[in-house]
Amino acid sequence: MPRAVERIEQDLATLEEAIALLRAEFHSTYSQYLKLLGQAVRQQLILASYQVCTQGYPESFLGLSFNQRQKLQQALRQLGGQAQEQLLSHLERSNNITETKATEAIEAIEAIDTTGQTISELLVNPEPSNESAQEEFCDPFEELEGSDSPADDSEAAQSTNNIKIPLTKPEQLAQWQEQLEEAIAQTLQTISLETNRLLQKSGIIPDKLPAAVLEAAAKVEASTEVTAGSPNLLNLLMESESEEDSEDSTLTRILAINLRLSEIEFTDPTLSAGRNQIRKLLGKVSTLQREYHKKQRERAIAQAEAAWRSSWFED
Repeated sequence: MPRAVERIEQDLATLEEAIALLRAEFHSTYSQYLKLLGQAVRQQLILASYQVCTQGYPESFLGLSFNQRQKLQQALRQLGGQAQEQLLSHLERSNNITETKATEAIEAIEAIDTTGQTISELLVNPEPSNESAQEEFCDPFEELEGSDSPADDSEAAQSTNNIKIPLTKPEQLAQWQEQLEEAIAQTLQTISLETNRLLQKSGIIPDKLPAAVLEAAAKVEASTEVTAGSPNLLNLLMESESEEDSEDSTLTRILAINLRLSEIEFTDPTLSAGRNQIRKLLGKVSTLQREYHKKQRERAIAQAEAAWRSSWFED
């Protein structure tokens, strides 16, 4: 191998070592961040639910019996605990991305570059099991985890599908971080939806609000109107037609839960500092990615020049 190519290969190996170290730094940062985020989400969920029950629909909350209020509050705490556990599990789940799936993701990126329990059960049973409650959440990592092999495949094939990769390529690290952030966002959407369903089932949020509207409310972007002084809440105006006269409609204001990562971070200085650290690490990823691609280009040129010289001969 020509000396120029050898030197470039060494430079690439050095960059891959730097990427692996950055991956470890990401893991450490996210480990602390997700622990703090889980605590903050649980607190903000209870606070937002308090606002809905006492400021949004005080009459409805007062209409509940003492026992019903206790069951509602216990179910809310249970949902907050589920969200906390789910957020903490994302980091470990992200480490189990299979070699096959990760390779497919990288190939796609390169191609572009060149071209639980139900709410009623929660209300009836004050102590639902964690196993059933966990099923309420949709985990984005499930698509990148596990084996695509048939059940009767050999153990060797299954073992290959479960290999953990070191993530030494910049695209791999970027994919890992992006998937982790998607999992966080999905958890916040899911817990918002489940909390709104719980409040509706309990008779707090009007039951005439369609399920599709509750689902949309949980996915509304942060640019949408929020309740002044009350983070993680969303004001909705819903137009409803009169049953007697189809031309007669009324506007109903709905207050719903919408947990937003930016608002949760804003209320917690320690969590905000963790997000700033993640941004700094992302800047390092971008720098390493540019350097890595530059070296790959240099290697391709050096190899092409060597190939030209090896096949050239004078007539």
